[in-house]
Amino acid sequence: MSPIVKTARIAGAVYLSTLPLAIYFWSYLPGKLIARGNATASAENILAHETLFRFSILGDLFTHVILLCLAFLLYRLLFDVNRTWAFVMVGFVLVSTAVGFLNALNSLAAVILFRGADFLVVIDKPQREAMAMLFIRLHGQGFLINEVFSGLWLFPLGLLVFRSGFLPQFLGLWLMVACFGWLVVSVIALVFPAYYDTAFSFAQPVVLGEMVFALWLLIKGPNVQALAPATTPNS
Repeated sequence: MSPIVKTARIAGAVYLSTLPLAIYFWSYLPGKLIARGNATASAENILAHETLFRFSILGDLFTHVILLCLAFLLYRLLFDVNRTWAFVMVGFVLVSTAVGFLNALNSLAAVILFRGADFLVVIDKPQREAMAMLFIRLHGQGFLINEVFSGLWLFPLGLLVFRSGFLPQFLGLWLMVACFGWLVVSVIALVFPAYYDTAFSFAQPVVLGEMVFALWLLIKGPNVQALAPATTPNS
């Protein structure tokens, strides 16, 4: 197996692993513990399962580390197609990772407020719970902001795939369309939040291109016969 094929298959496996990680740590666990709009119930759930909630924060951070590793694997796979666009792709992921790591602080702040550390005794319990819910809400908004970068990095990735010559052009096009799908969903989430769920459901076929791309890398891999002429460096 050639190094580039091996890199493609590893990247595909890593890419696919992000889906269950994201669903579990970004959606399932928080949804089980946080009672939407109810600070008291959320406080009781989180304090009763504090280790689980902290585990979800750790998993959130770990998922962003996996995404960063994925970006460098894809950079290794595609940098000879166009190094400038490969740098742009990694740059967007780096920003996304930084936003994700900083956003985790909101969840940690919520735990501190729910627990009521000694220096917080001057604040009444209902006020602390309300402030904690504010940080949880900020974490959700930060997640929506991060979706902007979840879309932006797909454009240089799609362009590199389209130009590569050893990966199908339709996958490159699909990834670029997915970029704009994420951006539209992000704008709706930030400006018209009442329509976010509807917009996200309509965008699913578009963003599904990421998983199709990951499966292609893992199962099919690059076209070995096209590798030699396709990997001539250009700027």
